[in-house]
Amino acid sequence: MTSQNSLPVQDNHDEDDIDLLALLGTLLDSKWLIVGITSFFTVLGAAYAVLTPPVYQANALVQVEEKKGGLAAMTGMSEMTEMFGGTSAAVTEIELIKSRSVLGQAVENLKLDIIVEPHYFPLFGQFVARRFQPVGEHEVAEPVFGLISYAWGGEVLDVFQLEVPEVYLGEELTLQADGNGAFTLLNEDDEVLLSGNVGEQLDQNGFKVQIAKLDANPGTLFSVSKQRRLSTILQYQKDLWASEKGKESGIIGLSLESEDPAQATRVLDEVSRLYVLQNVQRNSAEAAQSLEFLQGQLPEVRKQLEAAEAKLNTYQTSARSVDITIETKAVLDQIVSLETLISEQKLKRAEMERRFTRQHPSYQALITQMSQLEQTKRDLMKKVENLPETQQELLRLTRDVQVSTEIYTQLLNKSQELDILRAGTVGNVRIIDAADANIEEPIKPKKPLIVLIATLLGGLIAVAYVLVRKALNRGVEDPDVIEQMGLPVYASIPHSKVQATHELNFKGKTKDATNSSSHLLAVTNPADLAVESLRSLRTSLHFATLEAKNNILMISGPSPTVGKSFVSSNLAVIVAQTGQRVLLVDADMRKGYVHKMFRQEAENGLSDLLAARIDLDKATTRTEVENLDLITRGQIPPNPSELLMHANFTQFLEQASSRYDLVIIDTPPILAVTDAALVGRQAGTSLIVTRFGMNAAKEILLTKRRFEQNGIDLKGAIFNAVERKASAYGYYGNYAYYQYEYKSDKA
Repeated sequence: MTSQNSLPVQDNHDEDDIDLLALLGTLLDSKWLIVGITSFFTVLGAAYAVLTPPVYQANALVQVEEKKGGLAAMTGMSEMTEMFGGTSAAVTEIELIKSRSVLGQAVENLKLDIIVEPHYFPLFGQFVARRFQPVGEHEVAEPVFGLISYAWGGEVLDVFQLEVPEVYLGEELTLQADGNGAFTLLNEDDEVLLSGNVGEQLDQNGFKVQIAKLDANPGTLFSVSKQRRLSTILQYQKDLWASEKGKESGIIGLSLESEDPAQATRVLDEVSRLYVLQNVQRNSAEAAQSLEFLQGQLPEVRKQLEAAEAKLNTYQTSARSVDITIETKAVLDQIVSLETLISEQKLKRAEMERRFTRQHPSYQALITQMSQLEQTKRDLMKKVENLPETQQELLRLTRDVQVSTEIYTQLLNKSQELDILRAGTVGNVRIIDAADANIEEPIKPKKPLIVLIATLLGGLIAVAYVLVRKALNRGVEDPDVIEQMGLPVYASIPHSKVQATHELNFKGKTKDATNSSSHLLAVTNPADLAVESLRSLRTSLHFATLEAKNNILMISGPSPTVGKSFVSSNLAVIVAQTGQRVLLVDADMRKGYVHKMFRQEAENGLSDLLAARIDLDKATTRTEVENLDLITRGQIPPNPSELLMHANFTQFLEQASSRYDLVIIDTPPILAVTDAALVGRQAGTSLIVTRFGMNAAKEILLTKRRFEQNGIDLKGAIFNAVERKASAYGYYGNYAYYQYEYKSDKA
C-alpha cells in the first residue's frame, strides 16, 4: 500500500486543477439551491420596490444677478471688491437660502413642525392606500377585513393649530376619528388628552388644537406630533439641496425630495419666495442706511456753506469789492477741484469704515489716494503764498464757498438717487422656474436597480452559503480517500430514492405487520442501482471470505444513520436469492430496527436468546424471502455489552455458523459503543459502512484504529448513499460500483 505522503510530486498540479473543477462541481450540484435563494431575494427585492412609497423631487431655479444698486455700486466699491478678491456670490446666496431666517419663516408659514401620518396596515397598507381613487370630494376607502383603525385610502387630516406642553415636544400623539367631525387626542399610553370637533379651537391641559379638516372612517388613527422649531429647520437644511448650475453662472438650482410631491412643491415655492423677499429687504435696507448717513451730513455741510458765503460777503464789503485776477482764478479752480475730490474720498472712507477694517486692501488704497490729493493741494497752496495778501484772502474765502457748494450739491444729488433707489428696489435675485415636481416619474425607488441588486445579492449569498457549507462539511465524497487509509472500498452504493421512501414508512412505527408492502429494496425494486451495487458487493464478498476463519460477516460503521441496517438487510436478501441459507442477526440491542424492515416484532430476539429465556429455534424467524431467517434485537436489555461478552453469545454463533451458509450481524456504530468490537472478535469478516458526505476522513480513520486496537482486522468499507454530483468526477452510476467490484476482486 502506498501512503498518502509518498504520492508523486507531479500530481500536485493536477490536484490543484481538480480543486477548481470540484469548486465548479459543487456549485453545479447545488444549482437548485442557488436558484432558490436567488429567486427568493429577487422576490424580496421586487416586493420592496413595489411596496416602498415613491419619493418625488420638486425643483426650482433662482438667478442671482450682479449687484448694481446701493452705495457700493455708486462709489465703485463692487469693482474694488472684485479686484481684491472675494467670496463667490452663488455660495453666499446658497447659504442665505438655507439659513434659519429663511427656512424658519417657511416652517412657521406652512406649519412644517406639525407632522401628521395616518396609521397604515404593516407591509402593504400604504401600497393599498396609494391606489385608492376617490370619486367624491370627501370619499374614503372602506376598511379591509373590518380593520377600522388603519387608513386604506382617501384619509385627510389638516391640523391648523397644534401647541403642546414642553414635555410633549417631539412626542408622537394619536388622533382618533370618532365620526361626524369629532376626534379624540391620545398620548402614547392611550390616555385622553382632549376631544372636540373639527373647526373648534380647543385649549385643554396645556394643549391648543384646532383641526381644519378631517376625512376618515370612524375609528381611524393618525400619528400627530409637534416638533421643535430648530429640529425641523435643521432637518430641512439637510433635505434641501442647492447648487450653482455651472461655474459663476449665477443660476442656483433648488430641489427637495418628499413622498408627497404637492408638499415638496409648496415648501420649495415658499422658500424661494421668502428668499427673494429678504433679498429685496436687504438691498432696500442698504440704500436706506446710506441715505440716512448722507442726510445726517447735509445740515452740517449747509452750515459750512452759509458761513463761507457770509465771510466772503463781509470781506468784499470791507475791501470794497476786490475782484480775483485771472491768475488767481486759475489757481482757485484747481484748488476747488482738489477739495471736491478730497471731500468725496472722505465720504468713501466713512462708508468703508462701516464695511471693512482699517487693514483691508481697499481701505488702504483709498488712504493712499487721499494722501496724494493732499500733497497736490499743498503744492498749490505754496503758489498762493506768492500772491498779494488781498488776493490770498479773497482766494481762500471764494474757495471755501465754491467747495462747500460743490459738496452740498453732490450730497443732495446722491440723497435723491438713494431715495429713488430705496423706493424702487427689486433685489438682485429672481425666480426663473417656480417649484414643480414630476409625479409621473418618482426618483425613488429605482425599481429595476433594486431588483437587480437584490438578485445579485441573493446569488452571492447563495454561492457563499454553498461554498461555506462545503468547507464546513468534511464528509468524504471520494472513495479514493478511504482507500488511501488502507481500506478497500468493496462497493459504492448509489443513493436510492425508493429506499428513502421505505425508511419514511417504517421509521418511528412500533408494528409493521399490518403493512402489506415490503420495506426491502431488493424485494420491491430489484433493478434499482443500489441493489445492483449490492450484487457487486455479494460477488466481492465471495472471494473476500474464502480465507476467513468462519462464515460470519459483521457489518458496523463509524456513526448512526450511515445505512448499516439497509446494507445488512438487502445484502442478506441478495445472498439468499442465490440459494444460500442466510441468517441475519440484529445485534444492535439498543436501537435496532431491522425487524421493522421485515415487518416483524422485536420481542423474542437476540437479547432474549443470550439471556437464556428462549432457545435458538424460538429466536429465529422466517422472513418473506426464501432461505433467509432473522433474529431480531429482542427486548432492550440494560446491559447489551455484558450479554455479548457472555459465553452464550459464542455458543450461539457456533450453532448459527453450522446451520447457515452465511451469518450477517448488524452491529451498533463502533464510535458510539463497544458492541461492534465484541462481535468483531468472533466474526470471520468485518466491514464498515460509511455514508457519502457524512463521515469525515478522520472519523473513518478513527474507526479503523478502534477496531485495530481491539485486534480486529477490517476487511474493507462500503461507500453508501453515493449521490450523483458534478464534483464527484464519475463516482456514481454503474461505472462506480463495477469499477470498485473489479478492485475488490483483485484484492
